[in-house]
Amino acid sequence: MDGFPPGQKHNGEQETTVGVTGPVIFIDDERHIRMASQQTLELAGFEVQSFDNAAAALPLLSREWPGVVVCDIKMPRMDGLAFMEQALAVDRDLPVILVTGHGDISMAVNAMRDGAYDFIEKPFPAETLIEVVRRALEKRGLTLENRTLRVELEAHSAPGPRIIGNTPSMQRLRALIARLADTQADVLILGETGTGKELVARSLHEHSRRQGHNYVAVNCGAVPENLIESELFGHEPGAFSGAQGRRIGRFEHANGGTLFLDEIESMPLAVQVKLLRVLQERAVERLGSNELIPLDLRVVAATKVDLREACARGEFREDLYYRLNVVTIDIPPLRERREDIPLLFQHFLLVASSRYQREAPPLSSEQIRALLSHAWPGNVRELRNAAERYVLLGESLGYDLDRVTQGFSLEGMTLPEHIDCFERSLIEQELRAHKGSIKETVEALGIPRKTLTDKMRRHGLDRRNYK
Repeated sequence: MDGFPPGQKHNGEQETTVGVTGPVIFIDDERHIRMASQQTLELAGFEVQSFDNAAAALPLLSREWPGVVVCDIKMPRMDGLAFMEQALAVDRDLPVILVTGHGDISMAVNAMRDGAYDFIEKPFPAETLIEVVRRALEKRGLTLENRTLRVELEAHSAPGPRIIGNTPSMQRLRALIARLADTQADVLILGETGTGKELVARSLHEHSRRQGHNYVAVNCGAVPENLIESELFGHEPGAFSGAQGRRIGRFEHANGGTLFLDEIESMPLAVQVKLLRVLQERAVERLGSNELIPLDLRVVAATKVDLREACARGEFREDLYYRLNVVTIDIPPLRERREDIPLLFQHFLLVASSRYQREAPPLSSEQIRALLSHAWPGNVRELRNAAERYVLLGESLGYDLDRVTQGFSLEGMTLPEHIDCFERSLIEQELRAHKGSIKETVEALGIPRKTLTDKMRRHGLDRRNYK
């Protein structure tokens, strides 16, 4: 015996190679087994953390953790079976591989019935350990991938519009909406004109338990000042001149659901006082009535201005601002997430093509550069209008964008950022055109396969998303 596990050479090379890598936790109270197994797995390409007791490894586990656990059954304090029970309570699909002595095989078989992925009997060859870990990591990867696909399918099939974008800021936005959707907290949405504030408000409603009740939207800037109180709070017959019948206000109509108050900065100061009272008391009083009507609703407000500055100018009540500003969602402008522009434009092209029953011609590289270089002061709304014009007018993106193609600007972007955006957009366009085929995409772009896969990995592109 040379002291190395079978399958491992003296020079540190590993005879057995694997294609699947990932994190592995190895737990054994015997130091020589722990160290030798860790070395075996690391030489095979796995990322290994080893522990001499099971309890120390538990905090590392989560439903999102992409690895597997190898754990000895016979250990002091917490044994392998007790560890497995707690690990599977964190995630029932987490692969736990048990290491057994000769007399523990029947115990291990029973453990597999209880959810263990597999077991290895001591002493074990290095190849056996590597192969079992490799299979377990493959299973773990498929499990997490299926979960992700399930979430994406639910998002695609959910009612209401979808929030589209793969940039980190949009991923954070969707994650924040998911965390807030089913809470009772009122929300203040901040964003420039055209960024999609109502889309976010509707998403909060559609992903909450209130989705079966009314979603009511009011543009405070579009309602005349002399009508806004009646519009929001309702009125009784004779409450004012012309009030002939009872009117149910928007607050009451949204009871049980969500009330979206867009352009909240446009609300008259006198109405802001009444709004603050409704938010605090969760009850509304119709004009001309002394009866308080209890409310169970979420209020989502949105603004395109800095409300703190509006408070300083005396245009917005400070107490109402602090009442609304408990939870905020900030939507980034389109110019700060340019990588999403081609994806959004393609989405709007499909919608417009379906609406107008016209096929949109494919974009040229110059037109992609124009899309990426335009300032988009109107944000996503302006991009959607450009996509509709492109479907209706054929080769033209519209005057402003067509002019950019002749001498496009890099305003707001560094040269490396512009090159990255353009490169990603071209790769996405070809993947989409060839339905995710790497072979056809390589031929269309005229680059080696390895170059394409490296660039796809750098840009976070997955061919399966384009099938």
